[in-house]
Amino acid sequence: MKSIDSIPVSKMQRASKLVGTGVKIGANYLKYYGEKLIDAERAEEKLNQDNADDIYNTLKSLKGSALKLAQMLSMERNILPKAYVDKFSLAQFSVPPLSGPLVRKTLKKHLGKTPEELFDEFSEEAISAASIGQVHLAVKNNKRYAVKIQYPGVAESIGSDLALVKPIASKMFNIKMNEAEQYFTEVEKKLLEETDYQIELQQSIEMSEACAKVLDIKFPKYYPEWSSKKVLVMDFMKGKPLGAYVQKNKSSQADRNAIGQTLWDFYMFQIHGLRKVQADPHPGNFLINKKAKLVAIDFGCIKKIPENFYGPYFDLSSREVLNDAKLFEQKLEALEILTKSDSKEERKFFTALFHQMLTLFTKPFQSEEFDFGDATFWDEIGDLAQQFTSQSELRKMNNNRGSKHFIYVNRTFFGLYSLLNDLKAKVEVNRFKSLI
Repeated sequence: MKSIDSIPVSKMQRASKLVGTGVKIGANYLKYYGEKLIDAERAEEKLNQDNADDIYNTLKSLKGSALKLAQMLSMERNILPKAYVDKFSLAQFSVPPLSGPLVRKTLKKHLGKTPEELFDEFSEEAISAASIGQVHLAVKNNKRYAVKIQYPGVAESIGSDLALVKPIASKMFNIKMNEAEQYFTEVEKKLLEETDYQIELQQSIEMSEACAKVLDIKFPKYYPEWSSKKVLVMDFMKGKPLGAYVQKNKSSQADRNAIGQTLWDFYMFQIHGLRKVQADPHPGNFLINKKAKLVAIDFGCIKKIPENFYGPYFDLSSREVLNDAKLFEQKLEALEILTKSDSKEERKFFTALFHQMLTLFTKPFQSEEFDFGDATFWDEIGDLAQQFTSQSELRKMNNNRGSKHFIYVNRTFFGLYSLLNDLKAKVEVNRFKSLI
C-alpha cells in the first residue's frame, strides 16, 4: 500500500477535500439517473459502491476524526448499505500509512531520539494503520515491541472536523444545534482523549490490571519510558485481527463460542464491576492468538459510567420495568429521553418508540444463554432500523433527547453485539457475575 507524506490539517484544506468529494457524489447521481432506466437494482448497487469509494478515499486521506467516523459507521451494518460497511471497515486496520521519513521525524520530535537510538531494529513500514495512528515493529535485546505512532495534526483537526459535521448532523437527525452542544462536547472530549497517548498509557495499564481476572484474555505490557503524548510502546502480541479471524472462517464453533464468551465477560465485567468501559469495540482492537484466545490491544477510548445513568439504563433491561408503563416512563425521564417540554404527542410517540426498541435490544439479557448468531434476532433489528429511517413522523419531532452518556454506552453495546454476531457466538449471559 502506497504511503503518504502529509495530511491536510487546516479547516480550509479539510473542507476543500470534502467539497471535492461532494462534486464526485453529484456526478455519481447523474450517472445513476441514466442507468436506473435500464436496470434499477444494478444502478443502485453501483451508486452505493461509487459513493462509498469516493467518500472513503477522502476520509482516509484526512485521517483523524474524519476517518474515525468511517470506522464507527462500519459497525452500523443494519443501517448503511453493504457497500459502505465493506469499504468503511477498512478504517479499522488497513489505511495508507505514513512514509518512513515522516515516521522517523515524528519519533525524533516526540521521544528526542531516532529509531536506531531507541531500538536495535525498527521497521519503517507499518504493520497496521488505522484512523488515529499506525503501528511499527521494533526489537530491543531480542524482545519485540509494537510502537504506535500518531498521525501529525490529528488532535488539532478535531475541532474543525466537528464544525463541518454539525450542520450535516443537524439536518439529518432533526436536532437543534443550541440544544445539542452537550453531545458534540462529549464526542470532542473523547476524541481528544484518544489523541493523547499519555492518557491511553495510563488507561491501558489500569484497565489491563483490573481485567486480569477475566478468563482467557491477554493484554500487552506497556512501557512509559518509551512513550509520550504521540508515541505509545507496548509488547508485540502475536495474533490475527478479529476481523481477519472471522473472515478466514476455518475455526470451530466451539472456539468462536469461547472467544465470544470472553468478549461478553470482558465487557460486562468492565461495565458492572468497574463502571467504565473500553467504548470502541471493533475488530481492529482485538487479536486472536494461535490458542484461540482473545488479546485486547487498545484502551484509547474509555467511557466512565456515572451511577445516575447506570441505574436507570440497566433497569430498562428488566422485564419488570418493561412491563410496567409508569415505571418505564420514570426511567425514560431519568435518562432525559422524555422531557418536561414534550407535548402529549411527543411523549406518547417516544415512549412507544423506545419500548419497541428496548424490548428487542435487551433480549440478550432476558435469558441465561443467548445466541448472537440467531438470524431472526438480526432480521428484527434490520427491520426495525428500516422502519425508523423511513418514518416520516419521526422527522417532525424534536430529536434532542437522551443523556449524553448514551453516545458511548450505546456505541459499546452496538459494537459488542456486532462482534458477537460476526463470531456467531452463543454466550452464558450471567457468567461474568462470578468475577465481580
